[in-house]
Amino acid sequence: MAQDRRDFLKTAGCGLTMAALATSVEHLGRVSAFAQKSAASPEFADYKALVCIFMSGGNDCNNMIVPIHDDVSISNYNTYKTARLASSLALPRSAADGAGPYLIPITVPRIGNLAYGLHPALSPEVGAGGGAAGLLPLWNAGKMAVMCNVGNLVSPMTRTTYQNNSVPKPYQLFSHSDQVNQQQSSKSNGISNSGWGGRIADKLRPQDADATIPMITSIAGSQLFTNGTGTTPMAIGTGNLNQQLVLNGFNATPESVARRASFDQLRGMDLSSNVVKAASEITGAAIQASASLSTNPVFTTVFPNTNIAQQLLQVARLISLRTAMSANRQIFFVQLGGYDTHANELAVHTNLYTQLSQAMKAFYDSTVEMGIQNSVTTFTMSDFGRTLQPSGVGAGVVGSDHAWASHAIIMGGSVNGGGPSNFYGMNTSNGTPFPTLVMGGPDDTDTRGRWIPTTSVEQYAAVMASWFGVDPVDLSGATGVFPLLSNFTYPSTNLTFV
Repeated sequence: MAQDRRDFLKTAGCGLTMAALATSVEHLGRVSAFAQKSAASPEFADYKALVCIFMSGGNDCNNMIVPIHDDVSISNYNTYKTARLASSLALPRSAADGAGPYLIPITVPRIGNLAYGLHPALSPEVGAGGGAAGLLPLWNAGKMAVMCNVGNLVSPMTRTTYQNNSVPKPYQLFSHSDQVNQQQSSKSNGISNSGWGGRIADKLRPQDADATIPMITSIAGSQLFTNGTGTTPMAIGTGNLNQQLVLNGFNATPESVARRASFDQLRGMDLSSNVVKAASEITGAAIQASASLSTNPVFTTVFPNTNIAQQLLQVARLISLRTAMSANRQIFFVQLGGYDTHANELAVHTNLYTQLSQAMKAFYDSTVEMGIQNSVTTFTMSDFGRTLQPSGVGAGVVGSDHAWASHAIIMGGSVNGGGPSNFYGMNTSNGTPFPTLVMGGPDDTDTRGRWIPTTSVEQYAAVMASWFGVDPVDLSGATGVFPLLSNFTYPSTNLTFV
């Protein structure tokens, strides 16, 4: 039975399992995964990668990092304990506060070397499923930092300006979908169709034009963070890398070789149509990616058998092939869900933080194995923080509700410039980046402990974009990666975590 050209292309195209090169239809007329190099855009001589870990659901930072000192001039353990103990949500710092496991002490140079505590599950012992211990070794080695009190903002805000509505608030504040959109887009004054990861790739793609795969990849499906205005992102799963992008339907038989030659020839026709041209370029990019990813790299580093660890293992595999793919810049997105803890937070957090910390430590160890730990920066984001005031009563029921500012973790060999681990962020009302843990206090929106961010997502992200190689002139402004950045203080020594 004869096939016309359209049916042939449709059938052949279905053979390429491109859950992989994901882009929105609106981009088709302007997208090329392999932009031509410009004489004004020299190639990068070094390699760098950014890895975003999205903690989906709204992470309760109030139990992730806790003050365990007794200094009464700023928030201390007693202010935290008073707010949460009655509902059994407070974590103990010692036997005097209840049965363990106990908060893991760390010292913070930025705050007078006072002691703070990591959630116990952020540095667990090696789990039954294998995998590395958690994040404490990285903090002790100066390879981890915390960005405190960061969140979505249109411009700087205080309790007074929040309550009298004299400063614009983020669009649909406290809504999951809208705040996720703003975290991933950095634009808090409305809904955006592009993410800040994708916009970084837009700016830098000409300098990395020889790469045989897109600069930006999601291991967690199609995500706003990866969408640019002129960038084709890639999305793949966690299985063996050489099974992700497979061109099916072709083999070494004469008939198959002839069919492939015809397929390649047809992809070069009718390119005067933007839609056809874009589809042909995306298919061509997929074929090149398939050839580049024909192996499945193996590490001596052990990754736990959890979904987030397997996502980060896939990132490590792609990084290990950077030279073969001529990739000097790569951006990745992975995701761990379950942080919408309106109930049963203690048990849920223990599970999630154990997975997160072991996966992050294994991933860091894999970058050490590859000898590129100073070239890879991993960071966390989440929808928002959660209320200091618990919701519900009883250890098996209690949780917390939607709030605003949260804390983020940054990990990598370039973090802190080789110095001691520290807290970063613009100062709150108490003169430190850590908020005042008082419901109805100077950093609260109301009376429930919803902390008003002092560092915007734009400021947080711009530090990493600058480290990654974005020119300062491309950071802000209407056509910049972060259109609202000029509303905030940037750069600032309070933010220089890399």
